[in-house]
Amino acid sequence: MKPILQVALDFVDLKRALKLAEESIDGGCDWLEAGTPLIKSEGLACIRQLRQKFPNIKIVADMKIMDTGRIEVETAAKAGANIVTVLGCAHNETIKECIDAAANYGAEILVDLLEVKDTAKRAKEVEIMGVHYVGLHIPVDEQMTGKISFDEVKKVRKVIKLPVAIAGGINSENAAEAVKSGAEIIIVGGAVTKSANAKRAVREIKKAITRKLKIKTELYKRVTEKDVREILSKVSTANISDALHRGAPLRGLLPIIGGIKIVGEAVTVRTYPGDWAKPVEAIDVAKEGDIIVIDAGGVEPAVWGELASHSAKQKKISGVVIYGGIRDVEEIRKMGFPAFAKLITPQAGEPRGFGEINIPINVSGMRIFPGDWIIGDDDGVIAIPKEKIVEFTNRAMDVLEKENRIREEINNGGTLGCVCELLKWEKK
Repeated sequence: MKPILQVALDFVDLKRALKLAEESIDGGCDWLEAGTPLIKSEGLACIRQLRQKFPNIKIVADMKIMDTGRIEVETAAKAGANIVTVLGCAHNETIKECIDAAANYGAEILVDLLEVKDTAKRAKEVEIMGVHYVGLHIPVDEQMTGKISFDEVKKVRKVIKLPVAIAGGINSENAAEAVKSGAEIIIVGGAVTKSANAKRAVREIKKAITRKLKIKTELYKRVTEKDVREILSKVSTANISDALHRGAPLRGLLPIIGGIKIVGEAVTVRTYPGDWAKPVEAIDVAKEGDIIVIDAGGVEPAVWGELASHSAKQKKISGVVIYGGIRDVEEIRKMGFPAFAKLITPQAGEPRGFGEINIPINVSGMRIFPGDWIIGDDDGVIAIPKEKIVEFTNRAMDVLEKENRIREEINNGGTLGCVCELLKWEKK
């Protein structure tokens, strides 16, 4: 069986899905998938429109059936689906009902082994039942942790003869690896739906799987911990806020210099208003690339100034974030040292030595721990917990790439309101 490229239309707007489907077919995709978000948003009308618009292409309805198998397969098949998916963790009788209904209406069944613990065992069981395909799925939430592995494909391939599909984080760089692992159906979503040029993206992935080549992707691969700083330098705090489900910034902290961005791990300082001893001592503790984050209670006097900035810059510290006062801003701007602060004041305090370094602190009502990641730009400052850094860096890049796709659609003559179909989504 030659490798098959299936493009998953994981949109919530049918208009955008149809446009991308057309670009994907022009690029050479073999199958189109009405993704679960599209079916949930638009209903089976999306299958009908895909069938009407593309009568000669195989259409997969990613229903992820868990119950009432017969009626769901029947309705999907009548709408025009050639293949319908059922979850491998569904009851055996549900899967059998799906198989019977598919036979009755001329469709096929793909069992998605999402969240099945022993994939090889379950794959063999459903093969015996009479399904047509087995699918392995790396969930989006898992992809965001940077884990992309085809080991499960190899395990399943050893025990069944059915065609195996793989989805989740596939792009032109790793698609050939998926084929070499034993997958015959390569399901691609974000690498196409987030691409500014879907036709080109499909063409390159198709070339990768047919010739078993590794082709550089225009989109970012899922990052690991070593890539975090590079990727965070490319996304904005607005992207990160969206990735954090509209997560709030460290409120009231504004940049002293516009057009400068900071990215780094936090060296935390808790001090008392005007006591600049511990903030200055933190310069000696911080490593190159770190960001000093100071909790001074959000009030005057200043705990940071030009000399501290000069010292920090000499040590190649990435910047300072002060929940409190800063002074000497004219000199700080001249030297170009990135600083964010709650307020500006000419008044300095005294170095009394109260407080601590590298302990949990409270900034604008948010808990910051040593080693948390700090990102600041003209929109403000955001903190990401260190244990979530890989996941939310991936999510932020995902937001940026989706925006890039929308931007391209606007460039092609749309408006933001039309592209996002705002009227449809307004609360009634």
